[in-house]
Amino acid sequence: MPMKFLPLIWSGIRRRPVRAGLILLQVSVAFALFGVLQGLKTGVADAISKVRADLLFVAPAVVGGARLPLAYTGRLRSIAGVTTVTFADVMGGIYQKPTQQIGVLCIPPSKVWLNLAPSIFTISPAALEALRTTRNGALVTADAAKKYGWHVGGQLAIESNIPQRSGSRTWYFQIVGNVIDHEPGEGGLIVANYDYLNEARASDKDTVRNFYVIVSDPKRAASISETIDRTFANSPMGTKTASLRENAEQAMQSIGNVSFAIRWIISAVLVAVAFSTSTMMMQNVRERTAELAVLKAVGFADRTVLFLLAGEALVLYIVAALAGLALAWIAFPLAAKYVPGLSMPIPVVGLGILGAIVLALITASLPSYRAARLQVAEALAGR
Repeated sequence: MPMKFLPLIWSGIRRRPVRAGLILLQVSVAFALFGVLQGLKTGVADAISKVRADLLFVAPAVVGGARLPLAYTGRLRSIAGVTTVTFADVMGGIYQKPTQQIGVLCIPPSKVWLNLAPSIFTISPAALEALRTTRNGALVTADAAKKYGWHVGGQLAIESNIPQRSGSRTWYFQIVGNVIDHEPGEGGLIVANYDYLNEARASDKDTVRNFYVIVSDPKRAASISETIDRTFANSPMGTKTASLRENAEQAMQSIGNVSFAIRWIISAVLVAVAFSTSTMMMQNVRERTAELAVLKAVGFADRTVLFLLAGEALVLYIVAALAGLALAWIAFPLAAKYVPGLSMPIPVVGLGILGAIVLALITASLPSYRAARLQVAEALAGR
């Protein structure tokens, strides 16, 4: 569209400012919703793709079932394709009062934890070494330290439902460092030394809640998972194994076909907006019949009139789509506070602009065609 026609396009948009504003508002809201939902879909898919596929999570076969023997470590290491095996245990408790619940993750302080699951939490080498050299050492999150007034070098007491051999249920920890937690709602997370828990507790000695297994080839993760479960199938404590990525994918599938729902919601909204704005544009053409006839009378070709009206639709839709996508872009950092790592990928913005262009052309096609086919004599005669 030549630049000389831009004043005519702008004049056509300003002719009915309220109507143009309504179109802008409808399209902006539609594309804000498009940006949020499509960005959520793409962002979650992107986040899942970044979850480690080479890290297997080995848990009891029955949720809440018997704990796994620590002796499984050797058998897991002997399975072909397994490179590293570690484990973790958990202790629930309260700090000072029942409303202040604390989760204690007990791990062997080996270097594998430096990079095992950075998407969950991060431990520095210095903090890990401090944990290794302090039997009852504990690493705390910055949020928990701020909330409870904890500091490195201080002590804390956790009341737990796990009794010690002495009969006491109070566990004392020495704060030796910090851990960076990336999971939402885990401000009370403490990372402690597994040996301290295992040696002091009265029961469940030499058992763990789950194992972490790293495989050499992520493509073999599924087959190695099956091998692990078959290995312990006849044991009193069976296992259920899956990669962290597979667990993430199953978690998404458990809440339904999100992609299907998002697709239909977006489609329904855009169709409704297209129908509504198309009706407004038809009304606009009817009201401007005489003006369009004059343009054709002074030499504007049918194709030029068609392009002028299509240009008006394109300007409205693109501006509104950009405004809506900008709102969605602003909303994502707020959502990321509850879903860490969530962001709206750049391709979603490009897809939104492309969708706005296509939708504008579809919406303007019938009104523009009718204007292009307008007969000057009939239009002026009926004025």
